Amino acid sequence: LIFTCCDTGRFCARTLLGFLVKEGMLLATVGSLEERDEEQEDEGDEELRDGGVPFYVNRSGFPVDEETWERMWRHVARIHPSGEALAKEIRGATDLPKIPIPSVPTYQPTTTIPQRLEAIQKYIRELQYNHTGTQFFEIKKSRPLTALMDIAKEMTREALPIKCLEAVILGIYLTNNMPAVERFPLSFKSQFSGNHFHHIVLGVHSGGRFGALGMSRREDLMFKPLEFRTLLDLVQEFEGAYRGYWHTLRKVKIGQYVSHDPHSVEQIEWKHSILDVDKLTKEELRKELERHTRDMRLKIGKPAPPSPTKDRRNSMGSPLRGPGSPIRRISRVERRPSGDKKVLEQKSSTDMNGYQIRV
Repeated sequence: LIFTCCDTGRFCARTLLGFLVKEGMLLATVGSLEERDEEQEDEGDEELRDGGVPFYVNRSGFPVDEETWERMWRHVARIHPSGEALAKEIRGATDLPKIPIPSVPTYQPTTTIPQRLEAIQKYIRELQYNHTGTQFFEIKKSRPLTALMDIAKEMTREALPIKCLEAVILGIYLTNNMPAVERFPLSFKSQFSGNHFHHIVLGVHSGGRFGALGMSRREDLMFKPLEFRTLLDLVQEFEGAYRGYWHTLRKVKIGQYVSHDPHSVEQIEWKHSILDVDKLTKEELRKELERHTRDMRLKIGKPAPPSPTKDRRNSMGSPLRGPGSPIRRISRVERRPSGDKKVLEQKSSTDMNGYQIRV
């Protein structure tokens, strides 16, 4: 991931990571950062922490503004063993290697669901894990799904390294056209050496089997093939991986199924169930996960809030609507964001004497 600047000011951040990995200069040591995966919180300070390890979030969008750019390099110089020497070496180089840009996966009609999920995970992995200490894409969990999908599109355009929460949003975007696959957020809180660590993956369910997509420093804390019979089996698989790194799994948070409509204005339900794993017996954990699985299945039958486009179309009813036609009331959840201005459609003088349709 060496950062280079083009004439438009858009930074190719994929190169600095490639350089750091090649030279063995990752921003982590075996006993500290390599075992830690950060999950960006909904709100908070500009500098976020996980397990005592700070990281920044790029809130300026793209191209990255100069203040965010310089702050990232100061942060690298502060936390990397080589300090400012590394930053100067990279920024002063004139022959930086070009990093190939991964291609968004495409499929043949005969490609099976497990093969598609493996291709998506391969694409996420090719973006590489972001070790710079600055998260490039700001993910606010409270934003509607349609806004998060816009960020996912930007991830595919920029092709920059990502962290675990960004990978979840990207995974949702890349599986939206797979109605046979249900997706849900699955996050973990673990403890090691007195510090707590947060990680999140995208759980998937199809054909009666569970799996996961994601990004992590550790190979066994992200992708899980679609082969686990129950949600309990999937959670225990992650718990075993945490034990392998001497982490104690404290909590598991599981969300509801996410809508496949990329224009949906509903919010992702991130924490439908919060389970204290270390306080539950295996049987209690099994019952709780079975209950959550039933809750997710029930949601499939419930209609999701319509997209803004459909909402607009339905609200523009005909003046000749019959008395038996129900009038659709738009709930608070379905309303368009307040930033969108309402526009009055221009009507002829004859129409002005009749009904006025508000768009």
